[in-house]
Amino acid sequence: MTLSVDLNADMGESFGAWRLGDDAALLEVVTSANIACGFHAGDPDVMAATITLAHSNGVGIGAHPGFRDLAGFGRHRMQVPQATLANDVRYQLGAALGMAAPVGATVRHLKLHGALANMCAEDEALAKACYQAALSVVPDLTIMVIAATAQQRAAEALGCRWVGEIFADRSYNDDATLVDRRQPGAVIHDPAQAAARVVEMVQEGAIIAASGARIPARIDTICLHGDTAEAVQIARAVRSGLEGAGVVVERFAVG
Repeated sequence: MTLSVDLNADMGESFGAWRLGDDAALLEVVTSANIACGFHAGDPDVMAATITLAHSNGVGIGAHPGFRDLAGFGRHRMQVPQATLANDVRYQLGAALGMAAPVGATVRHLKLHGALANMCAEDEALAKACYQAALSVVPDLTIMVIAATAQQRAAEALGCRWVGEIFADRSYNDDATLVDRRQPGAVIHDPAQAAARVVEMVQEGAIIAASGARIPARIDTICLHGDTAEAVQIARAVRSGLEGAGVVVERFAVG
C-alpha cells in the first residue's frame, strides 16, 4: 500500500514592519499552511496576504490560534480561564474565516500554537475546551493534533475530525510531547537530519523520541516551523526525502 502524508508549516507570522520567515517559498513546497491569527503573531494585512497566496497555490488553509502573547511569540505558558480561552480561540478562528471568505478560500483545519499547544498536549481537559470552542463555530472543522498526546485523546473523546501530526524540526520526549526549546537539541536545524528522521518515522508509523524510544502514532501530517532560519531548506529536504522513499506528499482529505 502506498503511503501518503501531508506537509504543513506554521506561517503568516510577520507583524507590521517586522518580517519573519519566507512564506512565499514555503508555499511552493508544503501542502497545508497554519496561519497565525494575530494573537501570537500576524496582523490583518499579513493574514489576508498569506491566505490569498496559500489559496492560489492550492495549499490547504488552517487557523493557528495561540495565547495573547505577541511579545513572547505565543511561547510563554499562561494561565487563562477556560471560558476566556475558548473565546480567544473563537475570535482567532473568526479572523481566519473573515480573511478567507473574500478570496473564496476555505479554512479546513485548526492547529493550536506554541505554549498553548504544548499545554494541551499534556492536559486533555484544556485541549477539549479549545477544540469545543472551535467546533462551536465550524462543526465540521478538522483538528490537527500532536499525535499520541492528550490533544489526540481530546479529539477522540469529542468524536470530531482530526489528523495526527509529527514534527520534522523538533525532538521528542518519551511521552510524545516536545522537548523544551530551552534544552540542547530541542530544535533540529539540519535539513538532512530532519528528512531522514521523518522518513523513518513515517515508514515505521511511530514517533522516534530523543532517547530512541518508538511511540506508535497515526501520522497524517508533518510540521515544520516557518520561523526557523532553515525552514525552506528543511521543507524541501523533507519533501524530497519522502518522495524518494515512495511516500506521496499531498493535502490530507477532509469530509
